[in-house]
Amino acid sequence: MKQFLFCLILFFSASLEAQELNCQVSIISDAKLEINSTEQDALTQLKQIVADIMNNTQWTKDNFKIEERINCNIQLQINKIPSPGVFSGSIQIQSTRPAFNTNYNSLIINYQDDDVTFAFSRNSMIIYAPNQFRDNLSSILAFYAYFIIGMDYDSFSSKGGTPYFVEAQQIVTNAQNSGGVGWKSNEQGKRNRYWLVDNILQGAYEPLRECNYNYHRNGIDLLDQDKIKGRKAMYDALFRLTPVAQARPNSLNVLSFLNAKATEIKNILFDAELKEKNEFVNLLKRLDPANTSKYQEILN
Repeated sequence: MKQFLFCLILFFSASLEAQELNCQVSIISDAKLEINSTEQDALTQLKQIVADIMNNTQWTKDNFKIEERINCNIQLQINKIPSPGVFSGSIQIQSTRPAFNTNYNSLIINYQDDDVTFAFSRNSMIIYAPNQFRDNLSSILAFYAYFIIGMDYDSFSSKGGTPYFVEAQQIVTNAQNSGGVGWKSNEQGKRNRYWLVDNILQGAYEPLRECNYNYHRNGIDLLDQDKIKGRKAMYDALFRLTPVAQARPNSLNVLSFLNAKATEIKNILFDAELKEKNEFVNLLKRLDPANTSKYQEILN
């Protein structure tokens, strides 16, 4: 009886813990792309395999309860099938983190990687192996798993995501000689996985990491208690991006962060005074002049 109770306790204890990610996966294909039944079956299997990798791999040494998992979405867009069993396209990554004491989830990452090519056939396996390159898709998935975790941890504690960005950078290093696109410094004009993680670990980008933390912990998390003070903290956090935007115009990481936050800022400012809206708009236009028209909508 005691042994039975002990096993029961272990079972329920395990059921209260989970891996770090709660990832929803979708795979879509270009409407003009001809996909045969074998390839369609492979993609159907791949959807479950990607979900299993993201959700069932233990990416950190921390224990997560089910309700503490990081909510994220992965969408694979298949645009080409260069040869049988080889798929090419893009991957859209989104992740959110909850706002303190509310049901609101703040979008942290909204990023599209257009350099995704991988081999997969029906009944194949995709296995991620730490510290080695096995195949392009498992490395891409692991890279974004660690980047998602890093951004999430950074939003809760100052530079808390460093160990996970380092893991993502190691995946880039391991993939350097794989022949896959998106892993090297001389590709895509500094807009690929190499630069995404290399930037975030550079000292010049510390203001962005400080912005991530202060925007969420002192801004988003405070809105429920004091909306005025929370919005002020959000503005101050975004203002920290000024030196990065000046030194590195059109920075991939800054633009990615602002892309995730544009709609949120507009919604939070809906009842703000015109003066406060103008302050946000003028700042955002300085940080990201190419999207001036988008930020101008905040004033509408």
